[in-house]
Order: sequence, then structure tokens, then C-alpha cells
Amino acid sequence: MLGWVRDILIRSGMGESTATQLSYAIDFGIVLIIGLVARYVLRTAIVHIVHAHARRTKNQWDDALIDVHVFRRIANFVPILLFYGLAEEFGSIEFIIVRLAGVAIVLNAVFVIAAILDAGECIYRAYDISKERPIKGFIQVVKIILWILGSIISVGLILDKSPWLFVSGIGAMSAVLLLIFRDSIIGFVAGVQLTTNDMVRIGDWIEMPRFNADGEVIEITLNTVKVQNWDLTVSMIPAYSLISDSFRNWRGMQESGGRRIKRSVHIDVTSVTFCTEDMLNSFEHIERIRDYVNSRRAEIASYNEQRGVDTQTLINGRRMTNLGTFRAYMAAYLQEHPHIRHDMITMVRQLPPGPQGLPLEIYAFADETTWVTYEEIQADIFDHILAAAPQFGLRIYQAPTGQDIRFISGGGHEATGPCDEDTTSS
Repeated sequence: MLGWVRDILIRSGMGESTATQLSYAIDFGIVLIIGLVARYVLRTAIVHIVHAHARRTKNQWDDALIDVHVFRRIANFVPILLFYGLAEEFGSIEFIIVRLAGVAIVLNAVFVIAAILDAGECIYRAYDISKERPIKGFIQVVKIILWILGSIISVGLILDKSPWLFVSGIGAMSAVLLLIFRDSIIGFVAGVQLTTNDMVRIGDWIEMPRFNADGEVIEITLNTVKVQNWDLTVSMIPAYSLISDSFRNWRGMQESGGRRIKRSVHIDVTSVTFCTEDMLNSFEHIERIRDYVNSRRAEIASYNEQRGVDTQTLINGRRMTNLGTFRAYMAAYLQEHPHIRHDMITMVRQLPPGPQGLPLEIYAFADETTWVTYEEIQADIFDHILAAAPQFGLRIYQAPTGQDIRFISGGGHEATGPCDEDTTSS
């Protein structure tokens, strides 16, 4: 078919051997140009038509195939098949053209299949189940197998040997292959365990201090789990580490709809005292604990009267304390709070006293799990605690500041503002 180039060169006076070799080079260039032109036409015309049709349909498959350039890669077959079909025109180098074209066909087929798998993974991510059962790791395993098979077939074509010979030789190379693909194999096993046991999903909030990870899982691959931290940095965690090491998953909190509040204020123990009658009378004006104060006063008075307790001394018999009354007040406050989950545990408890006073802990669950709203609810509760404590004669513990020490030592006076300075001159 392309022999006319050789004939022209011979008629022009060139030697037959030289004309033959040069014609092969020219024929190769002609076929290459024709193939590239055909590929360009196919990509700009037919592919454009396919794209336009796909964009008008509601089917997601065609859009996904376009996004991963499946049709563009199919167009690459045109110059390869053209070379393969005209290989006999190249005479003595026909076998080289055939083998190279065969290898190109195999490798391009692997590219096309890999792109189709990517399209399938894109479609799968559109469904909610993809967050619970991500398949990207499995897709990567299939791609690895495809590339191994493609490489074996390509080597077989180049050497003109059966691919089964190379497959049978893999057994002897298994130890080397295990060493080369160790991380991928371990990652694949870990990915299967993570998915099967539903340990991590895309969108989960996880904490893993070893890798400085504290944020949302955005991708699960064959070897790694990608976490976007709350400071917008990204941590890459080896998948196997999530199996072998400990980490915290906040999914349960998010699904429950309640986020735990577990924070303490420290009460100065020197401010804890028995309630006097004047204190109890003032507490009766607090609406949240009016009934509590009245019922407790009646109960304690009955108890002391039955046992003939000398109530002139506060320590005798049973007495209410300002701290116990404050705990009852805080419990009532939490029960009335509109953003506390009342179907979950709610309590105000004491922790063992220490050098910083007596910890009074709030243990409850907010009805919002989003970070900003949760912090606003928590801050609102503790704003109220700090402001309400003095109403019960209680002081919140705070380590003395430099100004406190100066005031106690007599080295200065308590400042009331930025302009409160000693203006006396010597």
C-alpha cells in the first residue's frame, strides 16, 4: 500500500537498499500523521457529539465517563490500530510494529478500564452508603491487578512468549512481590477490616494524637486515611495504624444528637458553710429552688425535733449547706435549660477536693453537636454558674494574681480602673 514511496525514491536514483530503509521511515511518519489526525478528528468531532448528548441526559454514568476522560482515551486506539493494520507494509520490521502496537493496545485498554473504574467510584460516592462503605481501596487493588496483568501480557508480546510462563514464575517471586507490595497488602487488609467492622466512614470526626489528627475523614484509600484537621491542615494516617493503634471516633455523639458537657468550676472550700435562717429565708425568694428549700427545711426540722436536737449550735443535728443548696439550684437550672437533652444523663456532682478547691462538675448533654453552637450553650451555662455562686455565699477559686499579693502585703491598693494611679508626689 505504501510501496509507492519506495518506488519514487528508486526512480529518483537512490539505491534500492537505502530507498527501502528511508521509505520505512517516511511510511512510519505518514501513518503517524494520519493516525494523529484521525485521533484529533475523533476527539474534536465524535467525542464532542458524545459529550453534548451526555450533558443533556439525566443519567449520571455518561457524565462520570466524561469527567474521567474515558472517551478521549478510547480515541487513542485509532493511531495504534492504524499501525497494527498496516504493519505488513513495513517489511522486515513488521514484527516490531506488531509487537509495539500490541503492547500499546494492552496498556491503553488498561487505562480505559481504570478510567471506567474511576467513573464507577464517582457514581458510588453520590450515594449515602459510600460514607459507610467506601470502595476506593478496593478500586485501587483492582487497578494494581490490572497493571500487573497488563505488564505480564506486554512482556509476553515483546518477547513473543506465552503470558502463562510469566504467571507460573510469579510463584517463585512471591517473596519478592510480598516485600515490594507489603504496604499495599497490609493497607488492603486494614481497609477490609475498617469497612467490614464499620470502624471509620468518610465524614467521621476522629482523633488520633499520635499522628496529630483531629478532624474529619475526607478520604479512605488503599494505604492511607486522609483527615482534614479543624485548623485546615491535613493528616495522612496509615490505614493499618487505625487497626493496630487506638483512636477516638465521635460518630456516636453525632448520631445521638447530644454532645456531652463535662466541665467543673472550683469552689473555694472556705466559703462552704451551714445555712443560717437568714440565708434560708433569702433562698426562698429564688423561684427555681423555693419548693426544694421549703421541703428540706420542713424535713430537717421534723428530724431534729423528733430527736430533741439543740439547734442553737449549727453543727448539731442535720443542717442545709450553701453548697448543697447551690447544687440543687444548678440541677434545677439544667432541667429548665432549653438546650439540654433531658432524655440523657444530667447531674451536678462533687469531685474530690484538691489544692485548687472543690470541683463542682456539670455533667449533661447539649442538644446541638455542631462545634460553635455547642460552645455557645456550654458558655451560657457556666456564665450563669459563675454569676450565681456569690448569691449562695460561695466563692469561685482563683489563684491569686500579682495585684492580689500586692494588696495583701500592703504594697499597693486595689485598682479600680486604668486611671486609678497614685498621683502623690514625694
